[in-house]
Amino acid sequence: MNENLCVTLKRRPEGNPVAEDFELRQADVLSEGVLCRARYISLDPYIRGRLSGRHLSGPIAPGEALNSEMLFEVLEPSNGFGEGDLVRGFGPWQHVVRLPAPGLQRISEKIAPPSLALGVLGMPGLTAFAGVRRLLKPKNEEVLLVSAAAGPVGATVAQLARLAGARSIGIAGSEEKCGWLRQSAGLDAVINYRREDLREALDRECPNGLNMYFDNVGGDVLQAAMERLAIGARVALCGLMAQYNSDAPPPGPNPGLIIKARASVHGLVVYDHEDLRSDMETQVSQAIADGDFSYKEDVSEGLESAPEGFCRLMRGENFGKALVNVG
Repeated sequence: MNENLCVTLKRRPEGNPVAEDFELRQADVLSEGVLCRARYISLDPYIRGRLSGRHLSGPIAPGEALNSEMLFEVLEPSNGFGEGDLVRGFGPWQHVVRLPAPGLQRISEKIAPPSLALGVLGMPGLTAFAGVRRLLKPKNEEVLLVSAAAGPVGATVAQLARLAGARSIGIAGSEEKCGWLRQSAGLDAVINYRREDLREALDRECPNGLNMYFDNVGGDVLQAAMERLAIGARVALCGLMAQYNSDAPPPGPNPGLIIKARASVHGLVVYDHEDLRSDMETQVSQAIADGDFSYKEDVSEGLESAPEGFCRLMRGENFGKALVNVG
């Protein structure tokens, strides 16, 4: 605890964040709460919205600690937690911290590796599970499209839809990601939006339109998908990667496209679906054990690597769930 470093926001980013927007500072350990050591930090795109003060979870101002969902190891018995327990909760990006007991969840020993509690068996997995189970409700042989398909949310959405009998189509930005989605995640088709015209590729892969679209990016990708909605389509709006680094939001899709398709469009906020967590953990864990579900992790090593790891995420250079192994 003599060098209990913490990642703080030095200045609000302009456009894509850079490592110089952050700094490491010495942090205090509070006197109240469960004493924990950070094991893994979850890096998520929504944090960029917080840095600009535009996210529903609240802003992060210059001088304040970065914080997100993390995996901790309990250092001393407290409030029903034992020494060595692994727990999940929101906390600052620092080595050692005391956290309120009600905000911590003990991680089952069945989750292995434990980092999955922040990925496909954590918030990203729950986001995808809620979107598929409650909003999209895939039927056999229907067509699903998902953007940012190589990320932990997108890849989980695509594989859950595939397991439900739907034709899963993913959009990603590199041949490496597209190859993994085809060969390991088992998607029926993958579009590299950096290598071919998105609209032409969509016309080729879904000539009869889309029954379901799970959106992680917004912007022109959302527009292209909405132009191809089939009658009775369902759309889940989850992420806004196309505008997180911009000061002004892009223009939205024409509502006439929604009316024409008699489509249902739902905004998805994961916090509304906590009641599905147990079902998600059971079903995704079983699919992994059965060899029917694949996942990727993109791990940066050491607390000092967190700022650059987050910047890589916002540049789209990560491959899989972005994490920091604090060590």
